[in-house]
Amino acid sequence: MTGKTFKVAAIQMVSGVSAKHNLSEAAGLIAQAAVSGARLVVLPEYFCLMGQHDTDKLGLAEDFGQGPIQSFLSQQAQEHGLWLVGGTLPLRSPDADRIYNACLTFGPDGKVCARYDKIHLFGFQRGDEDYDESRVIRPGDNAPQVLALPFGRVGLSICYDLRFPEMFRAWGDVSLLVLPAAFTYTTGSVHWEVLLRARAIENQCYVLASAQGGLHENGRRTWGHSMLIDPWGEVLDCLPEGPGVVSGQLEQRRIEEVRQALPALRHRVIGC
Repeated sequence: MTGKTFKVAAIQMVSGVSAKHNLSEAAGLIAQAAVSGARLVVLPEYFCLMGQHDTDKLGLAEDFGQGPIQSFLSQQAQEHGLWLVGGTLPLRSPDADRIYNACLTFGPDGKVCARYDKIHLFGFQRGDEDYDESRVIRPGDNAPQVLALPFGRVGLSICYDLRFPEMFRAWGDVSLLVLPAAFTYTTGSVHWEVLLRARAIENQCYVLASAQGGLHENGRRTWGHSMLIDPWGEVLDCLPEGPGVVSGQLEQRRIEEVRQALPALRHRVIGC
């Protein structure tokens, strides 16, 4: 991080089955974050659609570089002059019956500056709950992305990635980890905050997580609790449920203080 402070924001949504309505809701929340001074804004996973069925994503799929969802994200980033991490959207893959769950980051000029297709696909089965993303999502072929932005190195991850700490540690020195997500209520109520704070503590960096949070039209309930966590593991801001914005300042001094007091990154032996 080259600047002393930098304001960021995570948007929380309760996306429904209408893509048009979801984009309208997202636009209002992005504007709210921009007015507050945020220069980096993160949307949640599946911000554009939480359909009645998993296969609904296929009907919304776009080719990379074109389509109404990508045009929307580009326009929003340019209009507000900020970096916009576009949650996730469905991009077509070589498989006719599966899409990439893609996270695109747009710069203030409205151009894509990073693409990460989710590599870890969520699966969970207990009682009436049955999730298997691999049914309609193809794992990403590209490596997880790290952006070199004016305020530091930023690592991109998506939801279920949170459970794989080796992915984050492989990035090396980063100032911020961002994680768009749609954690289920069942898993999120127990694991979400614990895992987010662990990633911040072990990598001694900020973590900004944007979540889906509430009861959706399709009957699914997500955990919410979008939050910003500092390098010591302290939660700086959190929104338990419902749509809204979580925000705060990244401070270079805070990262330096933590790493100087507890130089764990320099003490590493395994994996160096």
